[in-house]
Amino acid sequence: MVKYVPRRGENGQIRAGVRRVSVKGARSRRAGVEGQGQVIVGRDVSAEIIEAGGAGPDVVARVRLHRLPPPAHVRSPGTRTPPSCRRLPHHGRVRLEAITWDRLGERLADRLLDLSPGDGSPWPRVAFDGAPAARPGDLAERVSEALRVRGRPSLVVGTDGFMRPASLRLEHGRQDVDSYYDGWFDTGALWREVFGPLEAGGTGRVLPDLWDPVTDRATRSPYVQLPPGGLLLLHGPLLLRHWFPFDLTVHVLLSPAALRRRTPEAEHWTLPAYERYEAEADPAGTADVLVRADDPRHPAWSG
Repeated sequence: MVKYVPRRGENGQIRAGVRRVSVKGARSRRAGVEGQGQVIVGRDVSAEIIEAGGAGPDVVARVRLHRLPPPAHVRSPGTRTPPSCRRLPHHGRVRLEAITWDRLGERLADRLLDLSPGDGSPWPRVAFDGAPAARPGDLAERVSEALRVRGRPSLVVGTDGFMRPASLRLEHGRQDVDSYYDGWFDTGALWREVFGPLEAGGTGRVLPDLWDPVTDRATRSPYVQLPPGGLLLLHGPLLLRHWFPFDLTVHVLLSPAALRRRTPEAEHWTLPAYERYEAEADPAGTADVLVRADDPRHPAWSG
């Protein structure tokens, strides 16, 4: 049996896009979910299971939701939604507070001190999501240093250390947007080497990286033992479209203009992937903490 729990917008309408769902009757962690690929039709949406992950009797999956046309008696053709019911972009609703990067690292570290995983794991897991031009890794490092000063261990891991080999990443060409969006990062290895050991009852023994995309060779890095209470700070792009069990998520936002301006011209071919990410995953709307970094000298955050 498949049970999906879509996120709802302010006006009570289910929003289309990729959402997190609970899947009953899973056969394995990453694949083989019973009913995977089928389309489940609800009262006002249809949902197709396109990916699954997690462990135990309940796993988390990704589905693509599609709004179904409302019955004729609910809304006649041509009727416009009243302005008061229209949903504004998330970062347009949220009041953002100006802050320095150093102060932001300290404030986030203070917040993480009290973070307690909901699944019983002794290792809180935090996402720092953002395009490479937004430099989410820099923020993760600042937070890690602030945690160290406060006596809390942490481990910073970048998804760029878990890219697939070039023979797989570039199978469909060096500038294939769909491959970049769906296949550049080895999510299976992240589950196996990073998230799996940090589950409740896990070993806490994490591999910080697996593959060097520059040399296209295995890094052969040693495992790191994260003590109970230590935090995983994972940074990288497109993180919030997966089923990773984060306990807190931070999204470093760039406007489309700023993203284009700060992305090297040779990498402009990746920009459509971030447009798709915004449309499907709504990272600014789903993250626990939003950081706007259009001007790298003057960030602002949601608090």
